[in-house]
Amino acid sequence: MPDEYRTVAGAGVHETEVNRSRFLCALAPAATEQEAQDFIAAVRKEHADASHNCWAYVIGADASVQKASDDGEPGGTAGVPMLQMLLRRDMRYVAAVVTRYFGGVKLGAGGLIRAYGGAVGEALDTLGTRTRRRYRLATVTVDHQRAGKLENDLRTGGREVRDVRYGEAVTLEIALPDADVPAFRSWLADATAGTARFEAGGEAYGDA
Repeated sequence: MPDEYRTVAGAGVHETEVNRSRFLCALAPAATEQEAQDFIAAVRKEHADASHNCWAYVIGADASVQKASDDGEPGGTAGVPMLQMLLRRDMRYVAAVVTRYFGGVKLGAGGLIRAYGGAVGEALDTLGTRTRRRYRLATVTVDHQRAGKLENDLRTGGREVRDVRYGEAVTLEIALPDADVPAFRSWLADATAGTARFEAGGEAYGDA
């Protein structure tokens, strides 16, 4: 699995114009292939009168699912350049639909490739992206006396505290980069006089 990937900050639409043809690029985050397909279907319904609704999506942190459609444009001139732009930008869990309203001037294969790929690139620049990084999930168990200061130290130090549970002891769920685990164990031992228990868990992606 990659250490990090990028995805869209949120859903949005950006419009460009090339030789009187309008290109509307709609982007949306998609956690699953079904979400991507639902988004594409919604855009196609909204712009049923458009000349073309071409699309591409990438699902999986490792880009395991990649699909694209030219929707009637000449083969390889729309969906593929859209997909290539998403991959070039390391985008994952994202769906893109470029809606074209034909303006009367034919663009040729090269022009179409530039227009569709460019529409996606401009939309990403305008709508914004965010980086997701791979983290090691871990639990820290500590006595009540030290828990408040420890939680505060973690948060002020920029550590992600995902949950705090109070029982006989206090359990804090945290996320940190794998490379930081040895140094964190050392810091934790110093900060709690060796009384805290650290348990490494699985992995998850979080905002960098």
